[in-house]
Amino acid sequence: MPSRIDRVVVINDDSVQSGGAAAIALASLQEMRARGLAVTLITGDDGTNPELARMGVDVVALNGRHVFNGQRPAIARGLFDRDTAQRIGAWIRQNDTPHTVYHLHNWHKVLSPSAFLPMRRVARRLIITAHDYFLACPNGGYFNYPRGELCCLRPMSASCLVQACDKRNYGHKLWRVLRGEIRHRAMNLRSSAATVIAVHEGMVPLLTPTVDHGAIRVLRNPSMPWLTTRVAAERNRRLLFVGRLEHDKGVMHLAKAARIAGAPLRIIGSGPLASILRCDFPEVELAGWRSKEEIGRMCRDVRALVMPSQWRETFGLAAVEAAMSGIPTIVSRASLICGDLERLGIGIGCDAQDVTAMANTIKRVMAEDDLVAEMSHNGFARGRCLSPTPSDWGDLLIELYAEKLAGAEIGQAASRRTRSMPTTIETARV
Repeated sequence: MPSRIDRVVVINDDSVQSGGAAAIALASLQEMRARGLAVTLITGDDGTNPELARMGVDVVALNGRHVFNGQRPAIARGLFDRDTAQRIGAWIRQNDTPHTVYHLHNWHKVLSPSAFLPMRRVARRLIITAHDYFLACPNGGYFNYPRGELCCLRPMSASCLVQACDKRNYGHKLWRVLRGEIRHRAMNLRSSAATVIAVHEGMVPLLTPTVDHGAIRVLRNPSMPWLTTRVAAERNRRLLFVGRLEHDKGVMHLAKAARIAGAPLRIIGSGPLASILRCDFPEVELAGWRSKEEIGRMCRDVRALVMPSQWRETFGLAAVEAAMSGIPTIVSRASLICGDLERLGIGIGCDAQDVTAMANTIKRVMAEDDLVAEMSHNGFARGRCLSPTPSDWGDLLIELYAEKLAGAEIGQAASRRTRSMPTTIETARV
């Protein structure tokens, strides 16, 4: 193992907590700084997050814009942003050392596939976290959005290419296909020395169409319970949803199912469906976006958390945090975490695309106090095994970084030996 890590360079679309991936990227910065490591964030946005300065993070802001702002030049930038590639490349040339590690998180909203090109030269020291399926699937979700169905087609196959599966339209699907091909050409993950982190074991077979199986490591996202004392869920009557208010999260299906079941529902989160929910489901409590501390205060009267995701949710942090707090979970069977929750006696799987079936599951949970009490105690006692603490996760990242540096040193030494060996002609002359 190398004796030191000079610097950890985190690359991400955002410098603020705009979603789960950004939160994980920022958590990694915090864990590295807590260990005294020098850290640089290369961010696609303007980098104006005061927390970064407080932590002592060096920020390289590329001042980019979201690729889906409807302007034609932005669409082109979403395929390949030459300025992004040049600026990341310049930073690497000026600052790279043999003991610098690079960790790429989200790239598809601002940075574009151009982020991969300059990192070819440091691929032996590069880790890429797959927070979604964009490394393989053009629309990132293995999901046919117009049909509301899971997709089992091989990404980029002929069958895939003719499917109008995008949220917007078929033209946008073709744009995403082109972007995926450009990403693949910028860095071929079947042959690259980069390592890809899957945040759940179930992601691995979904990434292997474009990522070498041996390059994938599983490291689940870190989590902490909302509360340190068990929620007495068996005494409560309210359901809870936490997440983006969009169709793929299944929140509209949940509102309908809760109404059928006669169960009070609290929704924490923001998104484009908020106004529709407010109009069509006045009985639902819409709490908006809340901090983790606020969620902790608002979940004490909750009987169960419902995660009705329509797509193959890669992790499901809210379900894990709820379970560890003693809140039972009703989870879509499409979500990768569902099987884990059921095996531990923490949650119940349901068909989130069938509103009636979801309503029946909710009715059961509302009626059976003993079942809810058992799941609550199980979650509070066993939920920690679902994911590491932030500190343990940070330690595991450090181990992976050190492993990458050691492998890079071996590869560089082998390359030097190969270059110093005589060619066949030279050997014959001797």
